[in-house]
Amino acid sequence: MLHLMQFILFMLVNRAQFDNTAASREKIRERVPAVRKIEHTLEYVDLVGSCHGFVATLGRLVPKMRGQQFTDDERDTVRRQLARVRAAADWLEGALDHGKFTLDEQLTQLLKGE
Repeated sequence: MLHLMQFILFMLVNRAQFDNTAASREKIRERVPAVRKIEHTLEYVDLVGSCHGFVATLGRLVPKMRGQQFTDDERDTVRRQLARVRAAADWLEGALDHGKFTLDEQLTQLLKGE
């Protein structure tokens, strides 16, 4: 029982530190606008890099598949994953075009593979 109480206390302290850190970051963003610009640049580079990485990986893998035979289950699995990729790409494109950056429930389920 003592270990459980120690664990709970540890978790509460950890959460308080996390909340404090998040609040501190927000104060810094408000006081130093350049911080948000730097974060934007990092997020932009990460986003473009993710897109590039996906395309580069396919460019490397797809030509190696020549002559391979895939089972129906394998093709179905790849097609399900492609549907998730398309949904994510459509979501990103819509977010860029319309400024809506939140996930709706249906997209969340699709991206989770449900």
